[in-house]
Amino acid sequence: RYYTEGYWGYHDFDLEKTKYLLIWGADPVASNRMVPNAIRRFGDVLENGTVAVVDPRLSTVGAKAHEWLPVRPGEDGALALALAHVILTEGLWNKTFVGDFADGANRFRAGQPVDESAFLEKHTHGLVKWWNLELKDRT
Repeated sequence: RYYTEGYWGYHDFDLEKTKYLLIWGADPVASNRMVPNAIRRFGDVLENGTVAVVDPRLSTVGAKAHEWLPVRPGEDGALALALAHVILTEGLWNKTFVGDFADGANRFRAGQPVDESAFLEKHTHGLVKWWNLELKDRT
């Protein structure tokens, strides 16, 4: 966790304010160290939000979720690319964290390369390069 979040110790998820919870290949209800607390808070998310689970097997959390997405093993990468493509082409990324185009116009369009100098990245590194090399043609 230190290398992704800058935090060594254990901390729990902010489920109190969650409106949409996408659980990908994990079962926090069955494997969380604070199982009773996670179950209670997960119940709150089920009542107040939407829960979707991406997992090839129908896990405990998948059985409780509003939507279970049983991807074939090894094909979850294609789903991740599809989600990234939609997030970028529809302008749904967190501009405060990721950055934005200098003029504010979204230039991510399927099949079209983007000028790297037109995008001002903040806390990501190589997003436009990744788009140009890998993602732009994944429609």
